[in-house]
Amino acid sequence: MKHARVIYQHQTHDATERDGQLLLDDGRCVAFDAVRWLPPLAPVARPRTVLALGLNYADHAKELAFKEPPKEPLVFVKGEAGLIGHHEHTLRPNEVTFMHYECELAVVIGKTAKRVRRSDAYDFVGGYSVANDYAIRDYLENWYRPNMRVKNRDTCTPLGPWRVDATSLHRDHGDPSNLALQTTVNGQVTQRGNTRDMIFDVPTLIEYLSEFMTLYPGDLILTGTPDGVVDCQPGDVIVTEIEGLGALTNTIAAAPARL
Repeated sequence: MKHARVIYQHQTHDATERDGQLLLDDGRCVAFDAVRWLPPLAPVARPRTVLALGLNYADHAKELAFKEPPKEPLVFVKGEAGLIGHHEHTLRPNEVTFMHYECELAVVIGKTAKRVRRSDAYDFVGGYSVANDYAIRDYLENWYRPNMRVKNRDTCTPLGPWRVDATSLHRDHGDPSNLALQTTVNGQVTQRGNTRDMIFDVPTLIEYLSEFMTLYPGDLILTGTPDGVVDCQPGDVIVTEIEGLGALTNTIAAAPARL
């Protein structure tokens, strides 16, 4: 099942997809373009942890002139303030010279996970979504330890439009290890890939992370991107799409000038 979280007539609703419309939690059906889309995540009682992978596709590592793939997951933490919904705007800081999208499979943790074995990892996944994890390369100190200004900008992590139940995706596509990814910029395809090319797959990441930290329901793991990233300018419309999960649309806007 596809879940969304939207604002309709100034009220926030949980919604599901039904026959090409949104079925709101009060029983009304509305058109996709009648709502403002939010990240498709249920509220949590504690701060949400957002974990992201660097260089988790060998071709992207090569694209960034990294001599060889990492030997263990390269993980960094992101702030939740970066999350925005489908059809929202991402601000490009005026001073930067290179800012690019990253189409990523997002894993939503479904239940508390601590020291999970790889063979049991999918039992702890609640769902999946599409993330666009923008990076600002001007501030990159090295390829595998991005500093805060590279990856922790407000508005720079669109997520959605849907959260697809793990059981639904697994039924229709097997596990998420063979899903096609694609990004377009202003209608032109600029990135293609497949989750089968991940260096560390979803079960490996859950096993690795849960060994030294507890993962809680609603936490996110962003699993990295393949090669094919290009600079994005204000006005560009970016669509990141993953098979079985939908297409996430986002527009770049110039950040307000400082006074």
